[in-house]
Amino acid sequence: MERTGHAALHADASDRFAGTAPTPGLYVQRLHLTAFRNYAHAALETDGRPVVLTGPNGAGKTNLLEAVSFLAPGRGLRRAGLSEVERHPGAQATRGSAGSRDDAASPSPTGPAWAVAARVMTPEGSRDLGTGRDPSAEGRERRVVKIDGDFAGNQQMLGELVAVTWLTPQMDRLFQDSPGGRRRFIDRLVYGIDPAHAGRVNAYEHAMRERARLLRGDRTPDPDWLGVLEQRMAERGVAIAAARRQLVDRLASASASGDGPFPKAGLGLSGDLETWFDELSALDAEEKMASALAQARGRDAETGGAAYGPHRADLMARHVARDLPAELCSTGEQKALLISIVLAHARLLAAERGFAPLVLLDEVAAHLDAERRAALFDELVALGAQPWLTGTDPELFAGLHGRAQFFEVRAATIAPAT
Repeated sequence: MERTGHAALHADASDRFAGTAPTPGLYVQRLHLTAFRNYAHAALETDGRPVVLTGPNGAGKTNLLEAVSFLAPGRGLRRAGLSEVERHPGAQATRGSAGSRDDAASPSPTGPAWAVAARVMTPEGSRDLGTGRDPSAEGRERRVVKIDGDFAGNQQMLGELVAVTWLTPQMDRLFQDSPGGRRRFIDRLVYGIDPAHAGRVNAYEHAMRERARLLRGDRTPDPDWLGVLEQRMAERGVAIAAARRQLVDRLASASASGDGPFPKAGLGLSGDLETWFDELSALDAEEKMASALAQARGRDAETGGAAYGPHRADLMARHVARDLPAELCSTGEQKALLISIVLAHARLLAAERGFAPLVLLDEVAAHLDAERRAALFDELVALGAQPWLTGTDPELFAGLHGRAQFFEVRAATIAPAT
């Protein structure tokens, strides 16, 4: 009897299972999409091995990775607005913000709200996760989360169960673009170790926006209320900076301990708070930041920002072997440095939480030579991670034959690769 649908995909994967790598502690067992990007409906089942998605540009490969990225807190690997993710039946394939040609869909939603549902194997067993745009939010962009059928209080609860990291073509300029992108990159890595970090970042940004609103208002702001907001900013800001610094220090050590052809990354943070930590305790740094913000009210009222805080920090990276800042390295060297950092983070997470994260790699293999491709595949498998990889050329993933599940994606249709 012929098997169809996602049952056929799962059966095909099981029939071809021949790998000897350890079963990941965290992996997606089943993924189901509704009204997501170019997918009206899609379903996919896996057995824990690496997932390789191949097919032409515009078929929907990156969209599948984006769906998996929504199993963690945040805005996904494209940082898209919720309405942008909604499927639009008339949308044409366009170049998505992740840098590869994919169906990114129109921001004019029609039909049911988008949803991503997944059964995820965790070290504690299978968990059913769901997330999507809330259709009852009356024009507001609101994301809802369900865990085992019950509504979750916030996205942070996803971070308690799942860790996801990714590398996309858009990130190729990470070391050359604005500090904001590098801060978001580091914060995303911190979330994997400390899911509560997301809540601190949101609370800090909310207090900073409220302070800026008061400072630029027509009326003279209440100094007592400004003081409360500045104290909140100081408390959250110091905690954010401390978490980033600890993560960056540990990442640098994990990168230094890695073997293979990927360059070791020297990492550090620049910024006022980061400098204060060299001489002050966390409590003293909070007092100094609150005082500095109070003294800067006049200047901040003119600029509309805040002169001090973790929002002004920046990630510094170096190619250790060449003793060269990352932004001065070649494009290929910068890509290799990013892969080195992602692998170091996966090793760190595996040691800290007992499982490696889901690793989403969009069009990465095409930019690596054969030696580095083999090294990347071997380390991901040895870590016990479930990577999801995309590419247009199946031959680039020949080193994963027998160790991965291969699917072909064409025009929003997913089928086992033959």
